[in-house]
Amino acid sequence: MTIGKASNFVIYQNELRGGIVETLTQASAFFNSLGNPIVLSTISRRGDYSKETFFKNLANVVARRDTTSVSAATAMPLTMDEIISVKLNRKIGPVDQTYDAFAKVAMNMTPEAFSMLLGGMIGKAMQVEMLNSALRAGRAALVNQAAVFYDLATATLTTAGLVNGLAKMGDAANQVIAWVMHSKNYFDLMAHQIGTSANGDVVSGVVVQNAAPATLNRPVIITDSDALKVAGGSGSGAYTDYHILGLTTNGLVVENSEQERVVTQEVTGLENLVIRLQGEFAYNLGVKGFKWDVAAGQANPTDAYVGTGSNWDPAVSSSKDYAGVVIQCR
Repeated sequence: MTIGKASNFVIYQNELRGGIVETLTQASAFFNSLGNPIVLSTISRRGDYSKETFFKNLANVVARRDTTSVSAATAMPLTMDEIISVKLNRKIGPVDQTYDAFAKVAMNMTPEAFSMLLGGMIGKAMQVEMLNSALRAGRAALVNQAAVFYDLATATLTTAGLVNGLAKMGDAANQVIAWVMHSKNYFDLMAHQIGTSANGDVVSGVVVQNAAPATLNRPVIITDSDALKVAGGSGSGAYTDYHILGLTTNGLVVENSEQERVVTQEVTGLENLVIRLQGEFAYNLGVKGFKWDVAAGQANPTDAYVGTGSNWDPAVSSSKDYAGVVIQCR
């Protein structure tokens, strides 16, 4: 059992102490913004999966009629499929700290104050974890579908790369409402567009003036998520592939599907009195146009399973109804 003690704290004798805690630095406040490419909602869900049925589109439901024939027509039956999201179960803590440690930094620690101290840290961590899981699922599902996958191979991101990726949606390209990318790709694109040989003086000047690259009139969500990176090779041949997601409305959906439970407890019977915080929560994760493969992916999957493309099966007939497109680069 690892319990924080006074020796873990930096103790000032008389200086003013602010109520600031260190939180994760990854940008994560992107739920329900910019047209909702990544959605966070709250809805109770029983079990390990959420399933929603729908009628599949009938191919060739309208066709030529032969006015010279009286032969029997071939009936076309309606068929159904389902969209399946998977529930991910998560824990908070436990975090143990001695009362003595807080006494040494002149804090009157109560269970309520302890919860408040950790609240901002935990809230940010939950948000980052949910975003990373959603991006991991979206990247895996889309990369596994050639119809919406554009590979720049060993090249860095360029304007043409964005265009070719967007072109994967064909006449539905206007449904892509936002890009999601790592900051490396964002600045690679900016550096590319500053070069007049590739873009001309006008584009270069606009990019420099605005300190932002041109992104085909679509906003960019910049987040340094490891879910957008896939490492490969080894030794001197090691490399990292980066993935840019072009998402449609409601492309990635996270649903808080169980009530969060957070408990604080005073622990006795030890050399020092200890206060403990522990919690748990769960959320459902879905990718537009796909269903979680219940047999292969199983319940409460690991990050590796969520990031495996074959665990996300297409549920819709047209790739234009997917969550969007994905561009791979270095």
